[in-house]
Amino acid sequence: MQNQTRIIIENVMPQLDGGAFAVKRITGQKVTVTADVFADGHDVVECCVKYRHEKDKNWQEVRMEQEGNDSWTAEFTVEKQGYYTYLVEGWVDYALNWQHGTERKIHDSQHVKSELLEGAEYIKDILKSATATEKAYLKKVSAHFTNATDYNQAVNEATSLELTGIFKKYPTKFLSNQSIELKVYVDRKKALFSTWYEFFPRSASAEKGKHGTFKDCEQLLPRVAEMGFDTLYFPPIHPIGEVNRKGKNNATEAQPGDVGSPWGIGSQYGGHKSTHPELGSIEDFKSLVKKAKEMGIEIAMDYALQAAPDHPYVKEFPQWFKWRPDGTVQYAENPPKKYQDIQPIYFESSDWKNLWKELLDVALFWIEECDIRVFRVDNPHTKPFYFWGWLIAEIKKKHPDVLFLAEAFTRPKIMNELAKQGFSQSYTYFTWRDTKAEITQYLEELTQTEQKEFYRPNFWPNTPDINPFSLQSGKESVHLQKYFLAATLSSSIGLYGPVFEYMVCEPMAPGKEEYLNSEKYEYYCWDWTVKNKLTMLITRLNRIRREQESLQQTNNIVFCDTNNEQVMAYYKFDDAKQNETLMVVSLDGDNPVQAMVRIPIAALGNNPLNIIDQITGNSYYWDKEWNFVELTPALPFHLFKIQR
Repeated sequence: MQNQTRIIIENVMPQLDGGAFAVKRITGQKVTVTADVFADGHDVVECCVKYRHEKDKNWQEVRMEQEGNDSWTAEFTVEKQGYYTYLVEGWVDYALNWQHGTERKIHDSQHVKSELLEGAEYIKDILKSATATEKAYLKKVSAHFTNATDYNQAVNEATSLELTGIFKKYPTKFLSNQSIELKVYVDRKKALFSTWYEFFPRSASAEKGKHGTFKDCEQLLPRVAEMGFDTLYFPPIHPIGEVNRKGKNNATEAQPGDVGSPWGIGSQYGGHKSTHPELGSIEDFKSLVKKAKEMGIEIAMDYALQAAPDHPYVKEFPQWFKWRPDGTVQYAENPPKKYQDIQPIYFESSDWKNLWKELLDVALFWIEECDIRVFRVDNPHTKPFYFWGWLIAEIKKKHPDVLFLAEAFTRPKIMNELAKQGFSQSYTYFTWRDTKAEITQYLEELTQTEQKEFYRPNFWPNTPDINPFSLQSGKESVHLQKYFLAATLSSSIGLYGPVFEYMVCEPMAPGKEEYLNSEKYEYYCWDWTVKNKLTMLITRLNRIRREQESLQQTNNIVFCDTNNEQVMAYYKFDDAKQNETLMVVSLDGDNPVQAMVRIPIAALGNNPLNIIDQITGNSYYWDKEWNFVELTPALPFHLFKIQR
C-alpha cells in the first residue's frame, strides 16, 4: 500500500547517481541542501534537513527556508572527518496551518471562537516538549483561548509571532514523509588545498654520476619547504626489474648501467613492500618521512599496481597475471606504445579475493609502517572501479587521514567515476587547456556542474610523462603564465619540479609530448642551489596561496569580461566572503598586452575597489566598472587582494 502522507519530496540535491555515491566536503565546510517539497491543497508545508555523523546516535536538524515555487533550501556544517548521512523530511504543519487560517479569518472580521478552541488542542500537543518559560506562556495562551471573556487577548495571541516561533520549534510532523538517506564524505583540509612537488629520488645526489639516496633527499627538504610546497611526491621507490629493463629514451634494450623505469616494479631485491637498495633501507625512508613532516611536508608515495617480469609476485602468484597461449606473459600495452618491462595485474583472476587483499596489505604496509598518508595512484583507470571503491573505503575505516590522487588522463566519464569511487583528488585536462575559451569552459565545467560535488581537481602544468606543447618553446613567460594559472585557478596544484624550473623542454621528437632524455629512464644531477626568476615567483605564489583563503578552494570563482582574448581575469572568494582576490593574466608569451577588465558587479557590488597587488605590493583604486591593465612577458599577471 502507499504511504498515507500527503507530502511529496523531489529533486533533493546534492546527490550523486540517486545516492549511490557520497558527495565530498572537508571539515568545517557547509552542505547546502535543496529540494522541492509540496502537498496537495493549500495547507502550510514545513520541512527540514536531518543529518548526523556516522558515529552519532542522534539526528540534528535544520529547518529549510522556502525560495518560491515549492523549492526549499537549508545548510549544515560538517565538523568531523568521515561519513555524514542527511535526508529531507517534510510534513503538513497543522498548527501553523491553523494559525494562518485563523489570522485570515480575524483580518476578515470573522468570529473565531471555535478556531480558538482548536488552537488550544494544538498547544496541548506540545506542552510536554516546551521549556518551563514556554510552558508558562502556552498555558496562559490556552487559558485565553478557552475563556470566552478573554476573546480580545486570545485573538492577539493567536496571531502573535511568539506563538508562531514555538509552533515552528516543536512541530508535530503528523504523517511526515522523508527522502532517501544520502551521504557526504568529509576529509581533512589537505584533500582540498595542497601544493605538490615531484622529483626523482635517484636524481637527488649532489655528485654527478652518483645514484641519489633517501639521505640525499633529506638534504633537499629545506629547499622544498622554502619554496612553499607541502607535499613531496616520489615516483615508485621500489626495486626496479632487471628483465626487459628499458634503456634511455625508452629504448627496448638497456645498456650496462641503465637504471630503468621506476614503474617497472619488482626484482630479486623485492617488490611493492621493499625499497630500491640504491635508495636506501626502509629505516632510511622512515627517517625521510619523519624529517619531512617536521618541516610541514608530507611524502606522497606512488601506488602503482603492476609488476616487472622478475617481480616476486610473478613466481609466487602466477594466477595474478595473464598468460598467452604460447606460455608467455601479457605485458602492458597502450597501442602503439609497448611496455615490455611491465606486466599488468590480471584483475579477472579467479583468485581475485586474495589479490585484492594483498594489494590492500601493500597500502596498509606503507601507512602503518612508514606513516604515509598520501598516495598518488598510477593509471587507476586501467583497474576495476569497484576495486578502488572497496580499497579506499577499507583504508578510510582505519585511517581517515589517508588521501588518494588519481593519475588518470582519459575519458571524462571514467575520470568522474574514479572520483565518485572515493579518490580524494584527480589529475585534469588543465595541462592541455591554453586559450581563454578553453580554460574558462573547463573551469565552469568543474565548478558549476555536478562535478563540483565530487571532483577535486589538481592542476599540473607538466609531469614526467607529459611535456606539453605549450612549454616546448622554453619561454620563461609561458612557464610563468602556466604556473600562475594553476596556482590561482585550482586549490590543489602539482609541479614536476626541476624540469619545469630550469625550463627543460626538448621533446622526444616533433609532434610528441614526451621529454627527450626523460628522467623516467635515467637519473640526473641537478644543481639544486640555482635560483632563477621562476623559482622566486613560484615561491612567492605558493606563499600567497597560504595567506589568501580565497585561493585555498576552487569552486568560488567568477570570470570577468575583458576586451582582449589574450587577457583573462577572474575573481575568487572564500566561503565566508572574508577574503577576496582578483587575478589578471596575459596569455601572450611574446608581447605586451593591454586590456580593459570589467568588475563583476553582480558579485562585488557597484562600489569602488581598493586592490593591492600581492606580487609587487602596488595598490590601485578602481572606481569604474571597466578598468585598464597592461601586462608584459616579464611579469604577465596581477594577483590583487581586494580591500573592503
